[in-house]
Formats: sequence, C-alpha cells, structure tokens
Amino acid sequence: MALVTLIRPPLLVPKWSDSGPITPPIGPAYLAAGLQRAGHAVRIIDAVGEAPFQVTRLFNDRMLGVGLTNEQIAERVDPTSDMVGVSCMFSQDWPELRRIIERVRQRLPRVPIVAGGEHITAVREFTLQSCPEVDYCVLGEGEETIVELVRAVASGGDVSKVAGVLYRSPDGAVRQTAPRGRIQSIDEIPPPAWDLVDLNPYLDNGLGFGVNRGRSMPILATRGCPYQCTFCSSPHMWTTRWSARDPGNVLDEIESYMDRYRATNFDFYDLTAIIKREWIVAFCELILARGRQFTWQLPSGTRTEAIDEQVTRLLYASGCRNISYAPESGSVDVLNRIKKRMHLDRMAGSIRSAVRNGLNLKLNIIMGFPDETRAEIMKTIGLLARLGGMGVHDASVSLFSPYPGSELFNTLRANGAIPELSDEYFLSLGTYKDFSQTTCYSNGIGARELNAYRLIGMSAFYGVQYLSRPWRLWRTVANFLSHREESRLDKSLRDLVHRLLPGFKRRRRAIPAA
Repeated sequence: MALVTLIRPPLLVPKWSDSGPITPPIGPAYLAAGLQRAGHAVRIIDAVGEAPFQVTRLFNDRMLGVGLTNEQIAERVDPTSDMVGVSCMFSQDWPELRRIIERVRQRLPRVPIVAGGEHITAVREFTLQSCPEVDYCVLGEGEETIVELVRAVASGGDVSKVAGVLYRSPDGAVRQTAPRGRIQSIDEIPPPAWDLVDLNPYLDNGLGFGVNRGRSMPILATRGCPYQCTFCSSPHMWTTRWSARDPGNVLDEIESYMDRYRATNFDFYDLTAIIKREWIVAFCELILARGRQFTWQLPSGTRTEAIDEQVTRLLYASGCRNISYAPESGSVDVLNRIKKRMHLDRMAGSIRSAVRNGLNLKLNIIMGFPDETRAEIMKTIGLLARLGGMGVHDASVSLFSPYPGSELFNTLRANGAIPELSDEYFLSLGTYKDFSQTTCYSNGIGARELNAYRLIGMSAFYGVQYLSRPWRLWRTVANFLSHREESRLDKSLRDLVHRLLPGFKRRRRAIPAA
C-alpha cells in the first residue's frame, strides 16, 4: 500500500474577470476513489476549499489566486507520501502550478511527482521539459492509469508497461508508453471520495459551479463529447466518445448526497450532458417517479437538438432550473469553420419552449476567431439582440483563446501566431472573460476594436431584454442587494465583488502580492 497526496491547485483568475466559480475538487476526488479501491491511502490538499476567501495577488497584480498559497500547500504535503499528484485542467493555471511543484520538490526532493489533467495531456512533452520536477504525466482519463502507475512505482515495477503515461527514464530521455483507451463502463467507476475533502466551506457558503440555489454538490452523469469543435481541447483529452451513466446510478448518487450532506441542489459538470433524448427523458421521469425534491442545473453548456417542448417541461418538473446553451456565433459561416454543428433555427425553437416552461437560460458566445470578419461579428451581435428579446436571461460573451490541445491552437502554433509556450501566453488564456485585458488572434481586427464588439454585444443583449422585460432589471438589482442568485448574471456579479471587495458579506483575507 502506498500513500498518495493529491493537490488541487488554487483558482487563478484575472482581476476583472466576471467568471471564476469556486467549486469542489471533483477530479481529484474521482482519482482518490480509484486509489482507495485499489488499497492505497490517499490525502487530498484542496487549495481552494481550505481557504476559499483568501485572495492572493499574483504576477504583478495581474491575476488573483483564490485559495492557499504555494508555500501553504507545500507545508501541507505529508512527508511520508510515496507519490504526489497535481491536477491542471486549465492552462492559465500552469504558471502558478509550476511554482507549487517546485516548492513541493524543494521540501520533498525524493518523492515522485505526477501531473495530469487536460493541460498536461495537451502539452505533455513541454511539461517535462519546462518543469524537471515532474517525473510522470498521466495522459487523458486518469482513474485507471493513476492506479497502475502508483502500483508500478511503489513496487519498483516497469513503468513502460503502464499505458497512458509520459515519463523521464533513468537516462533522462522522455518516453511515452502505449496509449490508453477510454474506460468502457463508467458505471463501474467508484463515486468521488468526498470523505477526503472538507465540503463545509462549499456547502455552507453556497459555493459551486452553478447558481447558488442552496447546498450544492457536483455531479458527472456523462463523459466526453462526440463533436469536434476546433476551439475545444476535449477531443484531444477525451476522444470523441460520449458515454452516459445509467440514470438510476446517477440518481442514487444524488440521493446519497441529499441524505449525507443535506444537499438540495446539484451542478452537472458534464461537457455535453444532453445528447440522447431518451436518456434525459428517462432521467427526468425517474426523478419524478421517486418523488425526491431538489434542484439541478447544467451550467457548462449543452446541445439543444434533444431539448424540445416535452423535454423542457420534464426538465422543469424534475427540478432543473438553469441551463446553458452554446451557439458560440450567429454566423453560419463561422459555425462551419469551427465545426460547430449547430442549427440556429432549431436552437431558437428550443429556447422558446425552455423560456415558456420556466427554465433560466444562459448563452455562451465567442468572438474573435481567426478569420472572423466584422460582418460575421455583427451577425453574432444581431443573434444576441434577438435572443435577448426572446427571453433568454443571460449571455456570456468571451473572446477566443487558443487552448492547447485544440485544432485552432495547433494551427496558430504552426503559422507562428503563438511563438512560444511562455507564462505570458498561458496567463493570457485567462483574459477571455476579463474586460480590462484583450488578447486578440483575429486577422484584421485589433484588440480594442474586438473588445468594443464584445461590449456592444452584451449591451445589445441586456438592453433588448430589459426593455422588453423591465422587471428583470429590478430583480437583478434586488437579488444583488439581498445576496440572492437566480441567474448566472447574479452569480457573476457577486463573484466579482467578492474577489475585489473582501468585506462584501463574505469576509476574505487578502495576502500581499507574490
């Protein structure tokens, strides 16, 4: 048996970003569950949950770190650990995570360090080359790989026989083992080991991925996405295989959290939760049949093809209150170029039925794709205005960021638009939601002009919405003053204020710049 310490790094967000939800560490919790089932001892250092209101100014006050500092994290690592694992899902976190890894190595010079997550999978060779403190990279889905890797390292076995690993051999050469296929039966994956995490800071303060509708727990009902959008790194991490758990299995997990943690709301972290109409219908009908009362939401965005009049009625009746649609663009030409298989007219029909049946809707829009023209951006602004008039509640207009592992990232690297993988590049990826910073990869449109289009698009959406439904403006103001959340705008406003004004309701302790 080995002792494995898993580190969930602090949340890194630009100072003026309206995004940055504080969420429980579902990834490390899943890895820990697999390790426990294999007989290993596991400890999780949840840098966010252990100090959710501690804000550290980082990188010349450009970024804010929410959670423990790298010094505090290194001090918490058990010196008897046989392996330390770190997770990096978002590339903008890498500059600070690298500093955490360096501090851990200084404190524990002989303990193997393994890194995993979407960022690590995308830039695996770069990780080992730029951070010699990392000994192993777990590639892709990690639950099976981490168990086999720990067994091999602890027993002195042959790491080269563990599929899905990049490692540094004794002679210093970087070697990659055979690729590992996706886990075939996701119903057999043990549920997250939440017993290793203090969930009270999240549950007691309404912290989570979605809108604060009570004591919230995260849920993963599906894995992967069958689509190949060129701006998304999911195909590189998960392939294009979409798998869904049995609806009863998902509801059993929900009910266990209701009983164990008094949870009343559930945030689905799925990449694309609704693909098959029969699955979502069966899930909603099962909730109604069991008669359990709770709310749930889909904050990360989903497809609309399966969401018709009947489905929207079932969603609301079963407790779903917030859902995100992701059209990305109002231009058919842009959608074709980015391989976004979205039919805007069908989406409009789905939106009408969703609004009619009481669901709170949010749009995800991206501007500034390479080769996107001003005329195409204007079509997106027109779409925002139309959907605001149709009753959509929220819109998130982000600027394009070329994430490692995506098709567009590879294209931009090849043509020299991303000259090197530097800290500056990684930090710039976080500016997609920061109105004070603009990183532009658009041909022929400057950064300031692009940011102006974003502001025009947001103004068009909310202007039309509030003109046609003025009571929503007063509700937004009332919700902010009363610390109540119904929409993603309510949540974004509160998240921003909490980071910038530590004394606003929730007390946060600021740490001097690092």
